[in-house]
Amino acid sequence: MPPEQASGSSVVEAAGECLSILAGWVWGPPLLVLLFGTHLFLTFRQGIVQRRLGTAIRLSLARKREGTGEISHFGALTTALASTIGTGNIAGVATAIAAGGPGAVLWMWLTGVFGIATKYAEAVLSIKYRVVWADGTVAGGPMYVLERGLNLKWWGVLFAVFTAIAAFGIGNVVQANEVARLTHDNFGAPRWATGLALTVLVGVVILGGIRSIARVSEMLVPFMAVFYVGGCAAILFLHYDAIPGALSLILRDAFTGEAVAGGFLGTTVRYGVARGLFSNESGLGSAPIVAAAAQTKNPVRQALVSSTGTFWDTVVICAMTGLVLVSSGAWQTEAKGAVMTKEAFGTVHYLGPWVLNLGMITFVVSTILGWCYYGEKAAEYLLGRGVIFPYRVLWVVAVMVGSLVLPQAVWDFADIANGLMAAPNLVALVLLSGVVAAETRKYLWNNNLDAEGGG
Repeated sequence: MPPEQASGSSVVEAAGECLSILAGWVWGPPLLVLLFGTHLFLTFRQGIVQRRLGTAIRLSLARKREGTGEISHFGALTTALASTIGTGNIAGVATAIAAGGPGAVLWMWLTGVFGIATKYAEAVLSIKYRVVWADGTVAGGPMYVLERGLNLKWWGVLFAVFTAIAAFGIGNVVQANEVARLTHDNFGAPRWATGLALTVLVGVVILGGIRSIARVSEMLVPFMAVFYVGGCAAILFLHYDAIPGALSLILRDAFTGEAVAGGFLGTTVRYGVARGLFSNESGLGSAPIVAAAAQTKNPVRQALVSSTGTFWDTVVICAMTGLVLVSSGAWQTEAKGAVMTKEAFGTVHYLGPWVLNLGMITFVVSTILGWCYYGEKAAEYLLGRGVIFPYRVLWVVAVMVGSLVLPQAVWDFADIANGLMAAPNLVALVLLSGVVAAETRKYLWNNNLDAEGGG
């Protein structure tokens, strides 16, 4: 190897190690406690809003216009789901298991169960403090909550900066990288070819803004979710005898960390909670940006709808993926990420590869579309509406670049960016929990869901 090539390789490796160390620092005990603690706190502060999940699902199916906003309840939900249902549900689960052992699956699942309350609270506040411009377009999200709800403009700016940058990690580069690797491994397709195809598709859709993204999401999300969950169920049915052992291993390892060298808190919990956040984004502050655009009579109606996203994403889809990975025994191999999922789904060779490949491709496309909206709204908050088109151009370019970068560095970057986004948002949720509780009592527990309200 030429000296200059060796030197370049060393620089890349050193940068990767630095990112890994920084990710471990960001996702240390303080943030883990803040995230999971906020989930628990809000669950009980709001009266265990999870028990109204049935009502939330019913509301989520409504497509009729009601109240101020740009898109329907269903459009807002599917756009949020488009963003959250991505590689975190497939490769992210595998990465968590590879690093944290089978027990990480339970921590991902618990993050989803209690995260429903956090997703609900985020949406209540984002709708309550959103801004409706003269032309009828809407802007909302944690940056507006921080500015208008807590009078902390600089916190809002901080969150928006993190979001505009983080979007390129969690919502773009990670997604493009994983699908490019998968298509290369399965079909021998060059990574640049996959990146080019994704680039063209994304560019065509995002030019139409949130309404175009919502229309595509309404068609794509239900199909891809049903197809993937149904495929996982079929694979598990064919391996039904391995399910009891897999469940036992997940439960046992979740509290011992025996399967990994780093121990219980350092790896099992860290990767379970971190990948849970990457998957469902509860506490991250991303989903309420699109929830704020929904047509709704009062904040609680759309907040209930928004909360179902965490249920479908993590409680259902990630759990199914985790069971397939553990019951197949693929977690015991040296494979990681998409390669591990390939081996697990490949145990049913006539069904698994189709479920995995089509699931990954549709998940990636939808996530890239949804996260573009999050990023551009953050950029708009910082620099005004004139920045939207340049941001979209950079977004499309990043899809191509993302198909070629190093996988581990991408995941570490995404973890870092997520943590930096989550921190100010979680603090705001705790400080404004009284506002959320008051809105919940007014509309939900007093059975006034049809009442007209603010926002």
